[in-house]
Amino acid sequence: MAVKIRLKRMGSKRNPFYRIVVADSRSPRDGRIIEQIGTYNPVANPVEVKLDDEKALDWMTKGAKPSDTVRNLFSNEGIMKKFHESKNQ
Repeated sequence: MAVKIRLKRMGSKRNPFYRIVVADSRSPRDGRIIEQIGTYNPVANPVEVKLDDEKALDWMTKGAKPSDTVRNLFSNEGIMKKFHESKNQ
């Protein structure tokens, strides 16, 4: 089972709000999820990102691959740096 960390779109038309979720790569974008690990609100000024760092790192060490957008969010929050540091130890 290929597991991905990706965005699940919520909110209304022209007012997007995303949940950062762990899901099977074969499930639809807004379909079945395994676990929710955070939220992302691109409409807010400044942009709001709320994450559970420990859950994100735990899932990545188990082999979950973040999508490109989630990887950028993780990089901005410093999670990718923590992941690579823990991987090299």
